[in-house]
Amino acid sequence: MVFSSLTFLFLFLPIFFLAYFVVPKFLRNSFLFISGLIFYAWGEPFYVFILILSTFMDYFAGLFIHKFDNKPALRKLGLIVSIVMNLSLLGLFKYGGFIAHNINLLVGQELFNIDLPLPIGISFYTFQTMSYTIDLYKRKIKVQKNPMNFGAFVTMFPQIVAGPIVRYEDIAKELDNRKLKLDMVYEGINRFIIGLGKKVLLANNIGMLWDTVKGTEISQLSVTAAWVGILAFTFQIYFDFSGYSDMAIGLGKILGFNFPENFDYPYTSRSISEFWRRWHMTLGNWFKSYVYFPMGGSRKGISRTLINLATVWLLTGIWHGAAWNFIVWGCLYGVVIIVEKLFLGKFLEKLPVGISMAYTMFLVILGWVLFSLPDLPTAWLYMGAMFGVGGSGEIISSQAAYLIMNYSVIFTICIFACTDIFKNGKNWLEKKFPAVINYGTIPVILLIFVFSAAYLVNAGYNPFLYFNF
Repeated sequence: MVFSSLTFLFLFLPIFFLAYFVVPKFLRNSFLFISGLIFYAWGEPFYVFILILSTFMDYFAGLFIHKFDNKPALRKLGLIVSIVMNLSLLGLFKYGGFIAHNINLLVGQELFNIDLPLPIGISFYTFQTMSYTIDLYKRKIKVQKNPMNFGAFVTMFPQIVAGPIVRYEDIAKELDNRKLKLDMVYEGINRFIIGLGKKVLLANNIGMLWDTVKGTEISQLSVTAAWVGILAFTFQIYFDFSGYSDMAIGLGKILGFNFPENFDYPYTSRSISEFWRRWHMTLGNWFKSYVYFPMGGSRKGISRTLINLATVWLLTGIWHGAAWNFIVWGCLYGVVIIVEKLFLGKFLEKLPVGISMAYTMFLVILGWVLFSLPDLPTAWLYMGAMFGVGGSGEIISSQAAYLIMNYSVIFTICIFACTDIFKNGKNWLEKKFPAVINYGTIPVILLIFVFSAAYLVNAGYNPFLYFNF
């Protein structure tokens, strides 16, 4: 899609912000709504109508729930209609083809075929708008009667296509009344540039290594090449997605909004449970708030808790994609988290940090094999090559040695950059030498921006990985 290119984003931003700061305050939400639709329509000229439908469907569902506040049956009807319509749209466009394909396989003939392109961001904005009607039904928020304000919440371009998943309660006050502050604008610009650097300088470059390995016949991969390749993807997906989240959060601050954080150094986790408290945090919180807790959470005994966890992780896998490898990926994490809940978690806490982190990363990397490859058979073959089964049979090949030599610097940077070492270093400098931070940050940020811009000039297409989900 056109706007999955960072180059297009750079063309869009100057015009957008110039208009946003010129527009009178009372029209800014209307501007956010309309500009968000234009931004989305540039890449999805037809499916923008699905976004509009989803927006006004939940807007009117909210008015209905509010109008019949004293009639529980009608309030519940409004909520059910909202949920059913949202999930129906998501199910049709994202899972219709997958369901039809598997039914055809089951019966041994092609009964029907559904082949619809996936609207970008539908998983994100569907969950976002559903959070509004659910929270309104629970009386956690007040109804939004202004359609432009509600539209701005849904279509705000920084986070519409790949998160973070912003719930209405996160920005309700800011939608109605926000002030543009210079300190927030400055902080937002810094955060945006850091995210940009993560994406174009780290994710894109380490991703080229993964592209090389993925493009090699699995039967030709040595053990080392297979591991080096999937390690590259492990870094690529983190810096790609966390970079996008940083950019979205930064742009939100410039606009006067505080979007929720989405990542908290997940690769430093000591268990899979902790990893998922730190990775894609807004998705995890969404499932916790709207699936896990309503089902009883951990309040109804261990058996019910395990069922609730299994349900959440099955749905998490399904949310990420309409393919069996995503379902198995979600189930894998579900099983591991259940085992950690039963007994393994306490054991991991007693282990040395290095051992528990190695355990976590080993399982995370295996999970990324399922996530990154197109189907289960390919993923199983690749895993086999990682352990010397089905690949070339070599421990290390000339290809692996070449890749390690050529990508050693970017690998080293990625290893340090996915930890909090730079953050801790900055905090230490801030305490000991505040002038270094006050005057040294700007040149560093400018250097990141210059190098990123130079990279974009030479790389015309820069898709974000999570646009596919």
